Amino acid sequence: MQEEKEAIVRDQEEAGDDGNAGAEADEFTPSAVSAASVAAFPGELSAAYEKALAEKQEFFERLLRKQAELDNFRKRAQREKEEFLQLANADLLRSLLPTLDGFDRALKQRDPNVPRSFYEGLEHIQRQLLDTLGRAGLEAVDTAGQMFDPHLHQAVETVESAEHRDHEIVEELQRGYKLKNRLLRPAIVKVAVPVKD
Repeated sequence: MQEEKEAIVRDQEEAGDDGNAGAEADEFTPSAVSAASVAAFPGELSAAYEKALAEKQEFFERLLRKQAELDNFRKRAQREKEEFLQLANADLLRSLLPTLDGFDRALKQRDPNVPRSFYEGLEHIQRQLLDTLGRAGLEAVDTAGQMFDPHLHQAVETVESAEHRDHEIVEELQRGYKLKNRLLRPAIVKVAVPVKD
């Protein structure tokens, strides 16, 4: 039994060297490779191509998201910087409002014994100060001939008047100011109401 097995193995080795070597050689020749995989290769290539396209699209979308996040961050940082500077300016300008009020009072109550040139000098200084503060964004709240607006004006007195419309501002007692369209201080005013019969 053992002898028969050894004989079969010997026969296979003698005959199989050439046969197996040929089969193995055929397996790795270019014609054998292309013939064996030609049916499967286009499908695999297509799948790999689709996968690469999907990855490319995913990376591109990620890049767009990151760019949008960076743009939003830059805009937010710029806006916060501007708001900080505006807030710092608001505090400074608010502290200067009593000085502007002092100019207004001095120019309203003129003493006839004081030379006119003194008041002209005050007006000139006031104008220069208002121009400088105007460049920083300060502007006066308009009251002349305006209707009362609770967002801009503070009424401290009502006056019966047939000459004015109902809720029209009759007199400004203290000037109000805005800083770049944000109310810094409301104007204190007298408001007209209809005459009672």
